[in-house]
Amino acid sequence: MTSAADPLTLVLVGPMGAGKTSVGRRVARTLGVAFIDTDKRIAAVHGPIPVIFSEHGEAHFRALEREAVATALDEGGVVSLGGGAVTDAATRELLRTHQVVYLTVSAEAVADRITGGGRPLLAGDDPVQRWRQIFEQRRGLYEEVASATFDTSRRPMQRIADDIAAWRREQR
Repeated sequence: MTSAADPLTLVLVGPMGAGKTSVGRRVARTLGVAFIDTDKRIAAVHGPIPVIFSEHGEAHFRALEREAVATALDEGGVVSLGGGAVTDAATRELLRTHQVVYLTVSAEAVADRITGGGRPLLAGDDPVQRWRQIFEQRRGLYEEVASATFDTSRRPMQRIADDIAAWRREQR
């Protein structure tokens, strides 16, 4: 399935706080490929994501995100998508021809991970409750695009990354 003309690509999806960036970096290192965080790419070119949301709205952000995902998939490597990327039908269509790992996490485990700013959709008095609502809205979309699922709630990130890398190597 993978050749020199078709670089090894692995996409990570999942809710905010599931560990897509930290696991993704480790998986990329283990597989010897590039790591691409589409949220970081968008922010580098267009400015902070919370500002994009407040000044231009979610639809504009999703369009920027879709473009960043398409570019990253063309480049290959381990590609980490923002938690809401799967809400865009065109982005889900881009994922159909790739190996996609869905990282899931329990609300209890995510509570410590989502504190701090930078997550505009979690703004408010009870970010964990808001996280639960968003996760429930998106869960089916994550499942729809997933080739495999790994839970990040209780295991060390490096062990999870090693398991994902081993799984991806088996997919060749």
